Amino acid sequence: MSKKPSKSIADQLDRYITPFRYDGSGKFHLKDHKTDEKGDLDKETAQEILDANKKRLISFQEKLYAQDRWSLLIVFQAMDAGGKDSAIKAIFEGINPQGCEVRAFKAPNSKELDHDFLWRHVVALPERGHIGIFNRSHYEECLVTRVHPEILAKEKLPAKLVTKSIWKERFEDISAFERYLGRNGTVVLKFFLNVSREEQRLRFLDRLEEPAKQWKFSMDDIKERALWPRYQAVYQDIVRHTSTPHAPWYVVPADHKWFARVVIGSVINAALEKLDLRFPRADRASLQEFEQVRMALEKEGTGGKKRAK
Repeated sequence: MSKKPSKSIADQLDRYITPFRYDGSGKFHLKDHKTDEKGDLDKETAQEILDANKKRLISFQEKLYAQDRWSLLIVFQAMDAGGKDSAIKAIFEGINPQGCEVRAFKAPNSKELDHDFLWRHVVALPERGHIGIFNRSHYEECLVTRVHPEILAKEKLPAKLVTKSIWKERFEDISAFERYLGRNGTVVLKFFLNVSREEQRLRFLDRLEEPAKQWKFSMDDIKERALWPRYQAVYQDIVRHTSTPHAPWYVVPADHKWFARVVIGSVINAALEKLDLRFPRADRASLQEFEQVRMALEKEGTGGKKRAK
């Protein structure tokens, strides 16, 4: 009796992927996406999935690095206290640091302001075989810069280029940039950690009350919190206009960090599985050379010493 073929990782984890994926087809309203979704999970079961996803990711990353053909760019966007840092730490624990790099983008410096808005992100892209993680990203230029127009003035664009269409143009430029990356072997995964205003309030209080977390808190966080409705409207606009089949957005419920990590880890593993990653195989000539080397090395071991285990 023949065995049934085992389900792919994507199939196993689909219920934690597809409901949160938006590729630009149909309408998108941020208010329709719950921030406190938990799926059918409890915290204990979620931890089991997270642990399994870690093992899968470590295996995939080794093959990605060895094959040296594809690269993976992971984008994290969220409101303050959305859980980006802790998600990165939890999901990528155990990954070989030689093949993975995290870049956090803050306000652009004077050198970066002397270039186009994508420049500093282009120079930070992952090499082939590597995973690059953007903790905040090129989308800040359509987010913070839009909420705070005074930042745009510092970018020294020619006045005639700063028109009412600038945000539409930036959406177009970003989508073209991500399409270009995909055509050159970089898979782009974009996560918006969708946290509620109430959960943000609780996390801010937690930071204020816990000495080990106080360093994370800034008075600027409170100033930005006052602009919550504006930020939500701009995030909705970003997802609507830059979601494509080749670079969709994943709107991740983030009130429960453990569920957010299940979604993120599941998406990453499913994407890597599709690349059919394999360790490179030596050709016949190399195998013959390896055999000669093996024999020579064995002959050297005439002292009778055994290899330490």
